[in-house]
Formats: sequence, C-alpha cells, structure tokens
Amino acid sequence: MPPASHQTIRLSRGRHSSPEHGACVMELASMLAGEGFTDHPRSVSRPIASFLRGYNDLVDDRRREDLYRYAAGTVGTADTPAVEEARAALLLAWADQRWERRASRSVLDRIRFRRAYQERSTDPEPAGTYAAHAIGKVNDETHAAALALVDDLIAVRAPSGSRPEGVELAAGGQLGQRLALEPPDRVL
Repeated sequence: MPPASHQTIRLSRGRHSSPEHGACVMELASMLAGEGFTDHPRSVSRPIASFLRGYNDLVDDRRREDLYRYAAGTVGTADTPAVEEARAALLLAWADQRWERRASRSVLDRIRFRRAYQERSTDPEPAGTYAAHAIGKVNDETHAAALALVDDLIAVRAPSGSRPEGVELAAGGQLGQRLALEPPDRVL
C-alpha cells in the first residue's frame, strides 16, 4: 500500500500520529504547506486553525468533505498581530450571535467558554474554540454559516506591504479580498 499523501488522505476526527492514520483539516494543511505533520501549521492563521480544528471534530463525515478546500485555502493565512486580532474579534462576534440562538445551552456554559477566551486575551487562538463550541448541533444551516465564516476569516488581510517577513499569501495572493484590517460585514 503506497504511503498516504495529500491526494489520498481521508479527513477524520481528532489528532493523528501520521497521515497513514488519517488527518484533520489542519494536519492536511500542514502537508500542503510542506511543514511537518501537525495540527498547528505555522503558515495558517491561529484563530482560523483553532476554529477549523474544533469544527472538523464537530461535523459528520459527509459535511467534513467540504473542509478539503479549506486545507489549501488557509495555507499562507498567518498574518500580522493586528490581522489575527481582527479575525479573533470576528470569531467572537459570530460566536456571541450563535450563543444567543442556542436556547438549549445555559447562560453559564456561554460565560464559561467566553471567560476561557478572555483569560488568554493576548492569544487569538481561543476565539476559534469559543466559536466552534457556539455552533452546537451541526445541520445544513449551521454548516453553511460555519463555512461562510471561514471564508470571511480568510478574507481579512493586512494591506499590501505590511505582511510580516516569511509569511506567504494563500494561493499565490489570489485568495480572498485584502481588507484593511476590517472584518467583512457578514456575521451570521
């Protein structure tokens, strides 16, 4: 049996020891970026990666198939601290709206997840975890909203010329619109 590659790998829940055991969407992104096999690829925005790691584990196998394109689409999204903070703010706003819609979850659950983010507010990554927890039950509506959120997060970009050294633009700079640190208007 030939070794697993980015062309043959199967996306599945959880963290994996090697591509032969499958991969989550971020482990596949690390392979596409030419990094070591990890679910924390350096070339992917930390808030985006955090959200996708959590979301990868929430969805069923059928919907997880939709995440393949985000493995490639997120490579090169690591950006300036200001952009990462803007992405975290977008995740928080989106998640707050989702929590408001979830009558079945207690207010205490929401406060607990939000506090976990605020305690580490210098780190933009927990915002992704907070947003993934806010989804609750995945259905066609929440799945579409989650994918639209990832598209919006990818679109948040630093103005040209202000990117940190060593950070490449996803898809050769053609992916997403470059926004001057302002998240898109769409928050579902």
